[in-house]
Amino acid sequence: MPWAYINVSGALAAGMNRRGEGDVIVIMSAVRNSRSGGRDLLILRVVGAGLLAATAAIHLDLYITGYKTIPTIGWLFLLQVIVGFVFAAAVLATSSWLASAAGALFAVSTLGGFLLSVWVGLFGFKEVSTTAGIAAGVIEVATFAALATAAILAARRQGVLSGLPASLRSAGATVGAVGAACVVAIVLLAVALAGSGSPAARATASGHSVVKSAKIGGTSVLTNSKGLTLYVFAPDPRDKSTCYGSCAVYWPPVPGPVSGAPGVTGQFGTTTRTDGTKQATYNGRPLYTYVADSAPGQAHGNNINLNGGLWFDVKVAG
Repeated sequence: MPWAYINVSGALAAGMNRRGEGDVIVIMSAVRNSRSGGRDLLILRVVGAGLLAATAAIHLDLYITGYKTIPTIGWLFLLQVIVGFVFAAAVLATSSWLASAAGALFAVSTLGGFLLSVWVGLFGFKEVSTTAGIAAGVIEVATFAALATAAILAARRQGVLSGLPASLRSAGATVGAVGAACVVAIVLLAVALAGSGSPAARATASGHSVVKSAKIGGTSVLTNSKGLTLYVFAPDPRDKSTCYGSCAVYWPPVPGPVSGAPGVTGQFGTTTRTDGTKQATYNGRPLYTYVADSAPGQAHGNNINLNGGLWFDVKVAG
């Protein structure tokens, strides 16, 4: 066999080997990238589902500890809980971009509802700033970030975004868009909470110096001058309030001193709270309103066990 033939054959074989090795490297690289992308997507789905379940659990706690008595808002909270857990299960069960997108939209719409209730009120109910509300808002922003990113990655892998320009399908574009939306959400949340005021400030602003009476359910009870029912907290000892923190958010203390309107008998006085403010008392019992009562004639807080004890409307002394 001529040496020239051997050399040419060897060169061709070497070239084929090098080309084959290159193909294998490209294929292995693609597989590694695919596995890496799939792992990242799975992590985002698991994190997003966990955050969805966490915010649903917070809303369930709020529902049980007071919101179930608020008209319209109560059943909406229960619906949020159910939908939150359903979406969390759907995100875990399927890799479809639609499930992640639905979870992201649910999280941001829940946050939007919270912001509306803080700013202008929702269905006659105006939200106040609580630790649970702040935690839920932050978790909802994080949920949106995780699931929106997961939805975009899944849509890209499934070819849904193939019609968009490459610049809009890049990782940088995804991070930028989701990040910008999260920054806007955080800023809006911070502004809303800053404007909602502290429990003490809200209580002082809504307090009135004259206590009246009104018939609710056939019984004469004490009300403030706006007609909102007044309550006492069973665990309170005489002339001392034990309702602080989130309790005082749901049950705003009535600022003192107060006096009774004509026909309202009994002894009115004050007790000093830990922040130095005065709270009105009636026959030695600290007085409160209830955040779920939005209009005269309502007594949603009567005979319910919330925030550590029973609450009762105040019967007018005869």
